[in-house]
Amino acid sequence: MRVHDYFLAEEPTLLTALVPSSFLSMMLYIRHPSTNFIFDEQEALLANPYVRASGDPSSKIGWLEAFRRDFWGLTPERTIGSYRPVPDIVWRALWKIGAREQTAFFHAYLNVLIYGLNGALVVLLVARWTRDRLTAWLAGGLFVMAAVLTEAVSGVVGLADVLGGTGVLLALVSLTLPLSTMPLALAGSTLLGLYCKESALCIVPLAPLAALLASAAFHPGRPRRGLRAAAAALSVAAAFVFYVEMRRRLFPVVTPPELSAVANAGKPFLPRSFSALLRWYAQPNLPRDPLNNPLVEASFPYRVAGALRVYARGLVQVVFPWRLSGDYSAPQEPIPQRLFFPASIVGGAAMILPLLACPLLAVLALLRSKRPGDSTASTTGAKSELTSPDRTACIAFALAWVVVSYFPVSNIPIVLPTVRAERFWYFPVIGTSVLLAVAFSALLRRSRRTRMYSPTVTLIVIFFALQCCAARAHAFDYKNDLVFWNATRKAARDSAKAHLNYSVMLGARGDLSGRLESNAVALGLAPKWPMASVYMGDTLCRMHRAPDALPHYVRGFSLGPNDSNLIALGLQCLWEEGQLAEGSPARQSLVDEAEQYPGSWLKYLVDDTLDNGEEYQGVNPKYRPRGYDQGPKSEQ
Repeated sequence: MRVHDYFLAEEPTLLTALVPSSFLSMMLYIRHPSTNFIFDEQEALLANPYVRASGDPSSKIGWLEAFRRDFWGLTPERTIGSYRPVPDIVWRALWKIGAREQTAFFHAYLNVLIYGLNGALVVLLVARWTRDRLTAWLAGGLFVMAAVLTEAVSGVVGLADVLGGTGVLLALVSLTLPLSTMPLALAGSTLLGLYCKESALCIVPLAPLAALLASAAFHPGRPRRGLRAAAAALSVAAAFVFYVEMRRRLFPVVTPPELSAVANAGKPFLPRSFSALLRWYAQPNLPRDPLNNPLVEASFPYRVAGALRVYARGLVQVVFPWRLSGDYSAPQEPIPQRLFFPASIVGGAAMILPLLACPLLAVLALLRSKRPGDSTASTTGAKSELTSPDRTACIAFALAWVVVSYFPVSNIPIVLPTVRAERFWYFPVIGTSVLLAVAFSALLRRSRRTRMYSPTVTLIVIFFALQCCAARAHAFDYKNDLVFWNATRKAARDSAKAHLNYSVMLGARGDLSGRLESNAVALGLAPKWPMASVYMGDTLCRMHRAPDALPHYVRGFSLGPNDSNLIALGLQCLWEEGQLAEGSPARQSLVDEAEQYPGSWLKYLVDDTLDNGEEYQGVNPKYRPRGYDQGPKSEQ
């Protein structure tokens, strides 16, 4: 009975929700104490000059410089697009705790704790909206147990997602405040979310909708829906404009040519207006690598079809997380061969139907709330029943939340650097958790009046167990880089990057034969990927099979004649193996290949290495790529 009383006898508070939410988060997502920095974590922290400045007394990079650099610590002219100052500031503050010792445990543990806080905020928000404790606790539990979010919680880079989620959840909780203080709290929460993750912009249209739908529940005495919705709209709009204008001044980027007024002059009104909006937003140039996102090479209709397929598969993962992966690069998610197929149709329906249902349910909720004698459920007593108006309004908002929060990362409005990532679901899962909680609580109450109560409880427990097992299993994948990429290549069998990175991890541990085998798989999946060919050559070269490596090097160089890191890597190994001596076949082959690309990095590095190799003992050190798991060669 004590457990029952803790969860259902009293209205949940932030503290009472925080304790179980945090413990559940720790149980599911905490990483091994010896874990190192994996995948993007190395670029985001180890190679981040802003973050590393904390450990360099001579650095001139100040703390507020975070607002003048991107997520990776790069200046505007070198940026690859992400602008998230708050996570960088947090990482810089934690640098001396863990990053300097090459352990990611403390950084990942922070994510876990913040995620627990977010779960508690979900409980608090749903409890205040629905006045239903069972639904509130189910929503918070479903959110914390959502296995599809493991990447965002267990991965250090996911700090941007979990902190951004804190911002949007605080923004929604701000709507429960009196009208006199709500706008300021809402604006501050919105700014927190935006400075943590760009995806938090979803709160701009959703906060006014929440104010309109939830005012009767949050403020039953004086709902004043229209006034509160208008105040919310002005607050989030002001915060968004402030964020954009400050970013434009502190972090000026070059707008992509395709967004210019000249390039869009002859287009219809809507595309022209959208381009103008992106110009004002100062949308930066994003990396366009077909390996990471094959949809960059698709026409708009096929890009939408591919994006809808990814959306449908993501929705399935939310409910049935059978297979979770840290990477879905090509050819795992290729350009679809046709526009209409089951996954694209399901994805389209799942994106359109909720938006159509939302206004209908919202009107229905409004009409029901005006019926004489209709009121929300009592907040006292052991039982707390959910009334139709609250349930309908809550469902309407959750449906809109899922679609609107996912749309910016769907690859439909703009092409992202990544075709698919489970961390994209961090914001949408807030909505799916509420929807599932409403459904589960309704099933439990209905089954209690029949003989189906025990089977219903059993099925729900099985669902929770599935989520927990999948989350814990995927979190174990973050033990170290070798374990991570081994799990990734098994989960995403058609990801060339997963196989290649696994081969690199094997090579770093001296297993060159294993590296060769896995590298061959990557090359077979992506034969036109320069890195796959060059790394294949590098594997053979390090096995002292330089003559066999040469054709792979030459092919890789021809596929990427301006990839200086790959070219320097190959030339250095060939030099060390004595293959670039005067009159050697390898030397002549490289000279002939370089001649085909005048003005390229290939031409420059080949000539420079052959002319000055004796002095530098190979490639000029300033052009050699940094080693795996190392920081930047110089602070910028």
